[in-house]
Amino acid sequence: MGTKHYTGAPEDADLMRADSLAREIFSDVANKWAFLIIEFLGERTLRFSELRNEVEGISHKMLTQNLRMLERNGLVERTVHPTVPPRVEYTLTEPGQALRATVDGMCGWTHKYLGRIEDSRRRFGA
Repeated sequence: MGTKHYTGAPEDADLMRADSLAREIFSDVANKWAFLIIEFLGERTLRFSELRNEVEGISHKMLTQNLRMLERNGLVERTVHPTVPPRVEYTLTEPGQALRATVDGMCGWTHKYLGRIEDSRRRFGA
């Protein structure tokens, strides 16, 4: 199965179409690890180990996979410095910074409604 080629045409951004690029991007970035990576990078540049320390609970493999996906989608820039051993740093690109505003909104929403969600879960028996 090959990768679909997107042309930048309006149908690529059409959320109604199952084969749209927009849905593919949503699928990529709408996960807890991607959100947390974007939030912790913020306006900073971090090395892999620093980012792993910030994102508590993420495995080396999951951090690697999510950083590659974010880089592939143009949201994170990876810089390799020619040292021994190589120093690799990650920073948000302009589109990544723009997405961070949405992530910040989600974090704010979580803080605002966490108590209500917990109450609802208790009533539901979860």
